[in-house]
Amino acid sequence: MSDIKHKNQRVAIFIDAQNLYHSARSLFGGRVNFKNLLATAVGGRQLIRAFSYVIRTKTGEEKSFFEALTKLGIENREKDLQEFFGGAKKGDWDVGLTVDAIRTSEIVDTIVIASGDGDFVPLVEYLKNQGRRVEVIAFGRSSSGKLKEACDEFIDLGEEAGKYIIKR
Repeated sequence: MSDIKHKNQRVAIFIDAQNLYHSARSLFGGRVNFKNLLATAVGGRQLIRAFSYVIRTKTGEEKSFFEALTKLGIENREKDLQEFFGGAKKGDWDVGLTVDAIRTSEIVDTIVIASGDGDFVPLVEYLKNQGRRVEVIAFGRSSSGKLKEACDEFIDLGEEAGKYIIKR
């Protein structure tokens, strides 16, 4: 597929918030600037839908973050943090993101996945086989090499950390 981005391309964005949060914190000691991420992901094209996959905790301290995403025009998909006997915790949205991307792919030209998680390689391959352009936007140093190779374009947020990281 062509690397050309046309203003008439219809775009849907799928944000793996946990993946980006942990990468930004461990690599740069900061938080993701989702406003700038969204603008880059859209790239002057027609945004049809943007989803963020987030985890709710019992304390609810993430509520203001969820509200900030909503103000940017991002639809939040929320799930409770699972806590297991023994203290293990899990918050995983991979299947939900994948199902939404496949469903939404019918009405868009381009799918943007904001995650470096290599578990999304089969999704990228499927979407490309359906004739969709697939772009990945994430931090290169913490992204799967196979994911970078599978997509049509990889945008490394780490190359312009000042634009995409909010320091604490």
